[in-house]
Amino acid sequence: MAQVLLYHHIQGLTPGVQAFADELRADGHTVHTPDLFEGHTFGSIEEGFAFARETGFDVLRERGVAVASELEGGLVYAGLSFGVTIAQALAQTEPSAQGALLLHSCLPLSEFGSAWPEGVPVQIHGMEGDEFFDEDLPAARELAESTPAAELFVYPGDQHLFTDSSLPAYDAEATALLLDRVREFLAAR
Repeated sequence: MAQVLLYHHIQGLTPGVQAFADELRADGHTVHTPDLFEGHTFGSIEEGFAFARETGFDVLRERGVAVASELEGGLVYAGLSFGVTIAQALAQTEPSAQGALLLHSCLPLSEFGSAWPEGVPVQIHGMEGDEFFDEDLPAARELAESTPAAELFVYPGDQHLFTDSSLPAYDAEATALLLDRVREFLAAR
């Protein structure tokens, strides 16, 4: 079974993020869900960004890296949107990384190195009409084309945080398909 470190999105550690983690736990995986916002959740992406700006994006990322340093190596780093900024950085720089799950976002490879690390599998998931993921799609395609260890999945629809069952953006059908793919990915770890 895999050990997953799942970083929440910009609206915080919502009940939907916890439910997503519970889906993976039900399969026997250990899933860590640090609360980088220290109990704060937000009703909109804009409110979450305002909190993150006020707190400091670097402060929030440092909290995420600190959690990873407290856990034993061999993690699958996973992130939901904002959480991808931490998960992808760790997957590209931590030698013991076992994989990466980048949901709703993807940063350019050059952000954290010159190439994706050899032997580190990665899945990227997002919706084709999501205004935020559309901005990241070129980076996601570049990553997917750079290594045979990468898979890119683009779903029909236009919702950003479609995997969060506690938000209006939730898409049960797309999330079920995504979870099937994530389960297959984690089963190989």
